Amino acid sequence: MWWMMGEAGGHYCSKKTDDICGALCSQETGRFSSFSRLCCALRGVDMKTYIFLLVIVPTCLLAGYIHGQKISYFLRPLWESPPKPFHDIPHYHHSNASMATLCKLHGWGVREFPRRVYDAVLFSNELDILSIRWRELYPYITQFVLLESNSTFTGLPKPLVFASHRDEFSFIESRLTYGSLGGRFVTKGMNPFYEEAYQRVALDQLLRIAGITDDDLLLMSDVDEIPSRHTINLLRWCDEVPKILHLRLKNYLYSFEFLVDNKSWRASVHRYETGKTRYAHYRQSDEILADAGWHCSFCFRRVSEFVFKMKAYSHSDRVRFRRFLNPERVQRVICKGGDLFDMLPEEYTFKDIIGKMGPIPHSFSAVHLPSYLLENAEKYRFLLPGNCIREKE
Repeated sequence: MWWMMGEAGGHYCSKKTDDICGALCSQETGRFSSFSRLCCALRGVDMKTYIFLLVIVPTCLLAGYIHGQKISYFLRPLWESPPKPFHDIPHYHHSNASMATLCKLHGWGVREFPRRVYDAVLFSNELDILSIRWRELYPYITQFVLLESNSTFTGLPKPLVFASHRDEFSFIESRLTYGSLGGRFVTKGMNPFYEEAYQRVALDQLLRIAGITDDDLLLMSDVDEIPSRHTINLLRWCDEVPKILHLRLKNYLYSFEFLVDNKSWRASVHRYETGKTRYAHYRQSDEILADAGWHCSFCFRRVSEFVFKMKAYSHSDRVRFRRFLNPERVQRVICKGGDLFDMLPEEYTFKDIIGKMGPIPHSFSAVHLPSYLLENAEKYRFLLPGNCIREKE
């Protein structure tokens, strides 16, 4: 009988029930299984809560894993303020205007003779863009300085691409200072920007070997950041130009068909000062010259070159999934004008982020592009509007 069970120390429930969990819940610790514990913990939970725990929560965790970067970029205006605005210098140019007139329009004097100009770049594998760059700048560059490494910024081994194609650039051989650098093959997880900074320091040494001296102009930019030749001619002839002047370039992606904006600013021109000027690729001044050239990012001939750069450059962490490197996907993204890394625009206001969401609009203008590109349109057709298909190998 129940009162006898109570006296004997057995299990006692004050209420008669058929609920096994309820019965087990009141037993002494250690007398029931893990399943029974879970059953007791969930006792009284309604169906909506079950759905929330078993469906909604895992779905949210999966979405956060897949789209966490997008969420972070979209919320960027909440945690990061926009940088200080540049002071834009209007850019005046006409082929029939005299240099004295152009310098005066910019508020500068005109020199009796032009400064010497050094163009220095770190090179990876951008042979086509390098050809267009050097042909554009050739009339006004005193010395071309190029450094390449046998490893990428992320530590991947790579061949010395320029060295093996050097004969294709014989037109600048007499004005070329070339250097190669043994890569450090950094371990996985090391910040690739350290390797990039290491290579830029080595470029400083190569510039001294090239013979740069005080008040020479030094052009600091990546291979795909191409100043227009009339911009460089203006700066070498005008006096009193800023000691450090950034160049605002038209920003293209994949080819000159996809104009992103006019906000590329990292390229800069320096009046060299011994012991003070250091080769860098970040903001070094508040002065910027408007409409000074072109920045054509990821402008490659072959799909394999896109895949290589995605794995090799300093932002390789953006390759979050292996499918991003699938050649068929890369080709689809190029023709669509989408983002290879499936990212949102890197902007500082919600207005700008929303305004740039989605594919880049197609442009069908090939006006005011580098002259060598247009003169060799058949060779570089992949860079012109209406030609998004890339070679597979």
